[in-house]
Amino acid sequence: MNPLLILVLIVWAVSGVGLIVFVLLHSGKGTGVSDMIASSLYSTQTGTNIIEKNLDRITIIFAIVFMLSLLVLMLLYPQGTISR
Repeated sequence: MNPLLILVLIVWAVSGVGLIVFVLLHSGKGTGVSDMIASSLYSTQTGTNIIEKNLDRITIIFAIVFMLSLLVLMLLYPQGTISR
C-alpha cells in the first residue's frame, strides 16, 4: 500500500471516530453528557455557554477534516484504482 493512502486513511478514520464522539457529547434538550460535565464543573450559565461553544468548534473541525480527507481519497484514488 502507498504510504499516502495509509496516512489519509488513518486521518479519515480518526476524524470519523472523533466526529461520532463529539456529536454524541452534544446536549439535546439539556440532558446530554456535556450538560452533566458542565454542571459539575461550572455552576453558572456562562461556563456552560463556553463549554458548548468549544464543543461546537471541535465538532466542526472534526467534520471539516473528515470531509477533506474523504475528498482527498476520492481524488487520489478514483473507483477501481486501488489494487488489492
